[in-house]
Amino acid sequence: MAKASANISIDADVKEQSLSILNQLGLDLSTAVGIFLRQTIRCNGLPFDVSLDVPGAQTKAVLEEIRQFKAHPDQYKRYASFRDALQEALSDA
Repeated sequence: MAKASANISIDADVKEQSLSILNQLGLDLSTAVGIFLRQTIRCNGLPFDVSLDVPGAQTKAVLEEIRQFKAHPDQYKRYASFRDALQEALSDA
């Protein structure tokens, strides 16, 4: 297989941190990039998900509950102390 050179520019900190990890794995940067490119070919795209950090369904439900609590605090039970709330929670368990 013929070899070809490629020049890339990356953040110095990213390079340093990644080299530290790659060295522990017994890899150099060229080998790691080669693995990435082969996986890109194999997957016919990036070999990992690239997406925006979107909250999942459970997180969305909790955020909505917080919004509702802020909008209508009178609809939620209050406790005199954390101990009281904890005791009730433990008694329900």
